[in-house]
Amino acid sequence: MARIAGVDLPENKRVDIGLTYIFGIGRSNVAKIIKDTGVAAEKRIKDLTEEEINKIQKSVEQFKVEGDLRQEIEQNIKRLEEIGSYRGTRHRRGLPARGQRTRSNARTKRGKRKTVGTVRKEVVAKTGGPVGGEAKKA
Repeated sequence: MARIAGVDLPENKRVDIGLTYIFGIGRSNVAKIIKDTGVAAEKRIKDLTEEEINKIQKSVEQFKVEGDLRQEIEQNIKRLEEIGSYRGTRHRRGLPARGQRTRSNARTKRGKRKTVGTVRKEVVAKTGGPVGGEAKKA
């Protein structure tokens, strides 16, 4: 099992796909790594030699990945919150920070909402309560 940057890479994946399991390494960075190391992209991770794994490890070290990257992102968000910027307040409230609409979408960030509507007449008739918030006059 290949372990690069503290991440166990899946053995049956191709090298170009398996490297994306490292936080901070996407497809464009994988292309740079493969070009630098000369490892075949279609090769499976289980078929890599120790020498190839070491080459990939050294090439990945030039990028900020995993814990360091997560820490930097967290510090950036904390800085935005401290200076009171609009993006910082959106992060603090758990709302989208990049200008997306929230009236009808943003379910992932806002959570599932319960519909608030008027009480139907049939429900009120059964319970004997006031219709539409009006109190009965005696």
